Amino acid sequence: MRKSYDTAFKVKVAIEAAKEQETLQELAARFEVSPGQISQWKRQLLEGAGELFERPNKKQKRERDTEADRDQLLQTVGKLTVENEFLKKKYRELYGSEF
Repeated sequence: MRKSYDTAFKVKVAIEAAKEQETLQELAARFEVSPGQISQWKRQLLEGAGELFERPNKKQKRERDTEADRDQLLQTVGKLTVENEFLKKKYRELYGSEF
């Protein structure tokens, strides 16, 4: 059966690992978690730490830009689908069968 850990526990273990005052094996024994799991939580902590100091508006702008790009791509896909169906219809009208 897999164990489930809450966020506060993961943060606590990851911070202890980031301090590097104890080895992974010592931390694993102390917190009863595998060393690989501790390494993963530490990496996630260090990779995500930069977002803590990002201005909220900057993040929202990035999300809006991503949403706008997604909407543009969906519009393009829709347009190309309509064009493709039109061309298939015209091809059938001209040549009497599909490809």
